[in-house]
Amino acid sequence: MADVEASVRDLVDRGRDCTEMALTQMGLRRKINLLIGEWRAAGGGDVLPDVRDRVRLRPLKKKVADPGRTIVRR
Repeated sequence: MADVEASVRDLVDRGRDCTEMALTQMGLRRKINLLIGEWRAAGGGDVLPDVRDRVRLRPLKKKVADPGRTIVRR
């Protein structure tokens, strides 16, 4: 789903038609909402993670030094 959202954002940023991808994204959101509804109807009651939880759990990327600014010492 994140890939589809990124594709829609990219198409919008470039001024391209994103109708097909946006419809795909809405379809995926509908499916997720249906699955969550079924889960709750079956007795599911836990708090579901949101985007902020997922981002917080990602490993941080280390900053890589700019190769053009490498200083060689001899």
